[in-house]
Amino acid sequence: MSVDPPSSGRPTGPPSGPLSGPSQPPSGGGPPSEPPGGGGKEPEPRRPWWGSVPRVAIIATAVVAAVVLAVVLSRPDNGGTGASDGGTSTSSGEVFLQPAADTGPDEFTESTVEEKSSASPVTPSGTTESAPQNAVRGVNGNAPGLYGGTRNVASCDVEKQIKYFEDAPDKQRAFASVARIQPSEVPAYLRSLTPVQLRMDTRVTNHGYKNGAPTSYQAVLQAGTAVLVDDRGVPRVRCACGNPLSPPVAQQSAPKTTGDAWPGYKSSNVVMVTPAPQPVDEFVMCEPDGEWFKREAGDTGSKDHKTKKPAKPSPSASVTTPTAPTDSTSSQPPTSEPPSSDTSRPTTEEPPSSDIQPPPPDNNTGSDTGGGTTEQAPAS
Repeated sequence: MSVDPPSSGRPTGPPSGPLSGPSQPPSGGGPPSEPPGGGGKEPEPRRPWWGSVPRVAIIATAVVAAVVLAVVLSRPDNGGTGASDGGTSTSSGEVFLQPAADTGPDEFTESTVEEKSSASPVTPSGTTESAPQNAVRGVNGNAPGLYGGTRNVASCDVEKQIKYFEDAPDKQRAFASVARIQPSEVPAYLRSLTPVQLRMDTRVTNHGYKNGAPTSYQAVLQAGTAVLVDDRGVPRVRCACGNPLSPPVAQQSAPKTTGDAWPGYKSSNVVMVTPAPQPVDEFVMCEPDGEWFKREAGDTGSKDHKTKKPAKPSPSASVTTPTAPTDSTSSQPPTSEPPSSDTSRPTTEEPPSSDIQPPPPDNNTGSDTGGGTTEQAPAS
């Protein structure tokens, strides 16, 4: 007779059900197999690739290097344009040749050129000393014979220029940002300038209008180009396109010209206009037929009067290297103040950016003002 063991309340075997597993050892009589790896431990799950510290470090280093390379290659001094608008950078070494009758790219307004005749060109006299590759020959803005035109005839229609800007407020604001005046001051500013024609191929910083903002690029204007000059003799507006102008800025290497050269063009004859040491009362100008006359500053030709030929009719030039501005007072209108808030100002820097360079200091680099006669334009 069998005797049942006393009940202890504990299970005497594996629980029944689907999770209990087989109640009998597997066939074969051997011990149950253990998981691979021994120790009865479960294998660790594989980590994702981004969980690896060395891989993250390598990827981060590659991203930083790519960003640094992109920044270096996009800098203006590495051959890039330096501006998203596609304009020529002021430090890229490119100078755009602009014939007198050519409107050029990104014009502000239609042409306001009035005088069809061209001023008689002249070759600058003076020093022939060796100069750095990026140097330009400078001529004082009050030098007799620097400018020409026809007596009693304005080379540019200033009132038409004003009307164009009144009909295009966005362009007027952009123009004012380059001239560093308020938009409301543009009409008075234009009327304070004097219409003349260049007699020498002249280097300037030209400013176009693109995507609602001014651009800037270095340019050489052909002799015969109609411009408006300020009371120091510095070109401020190109009449064929309404573009504001400012003195040229230095470049890091020898300028590389682009565009079409005109007959007789020589880089050695290119000049830049340096501000006269004092405001000019009258400009001594030459007509195409060789006659000479005086034009009062700010006058459109109604008060022109004949004068004698200067003792030195060819303006003297001296080697000058365009520099970054250090004095914003030279060649500026008396009321010129930078606009307090102007959304049309460029956000990148031509020179010039940017792009926009104020005039150089009043350093009298031209040693000759063409004097020697009593008909010399007086300095106030």
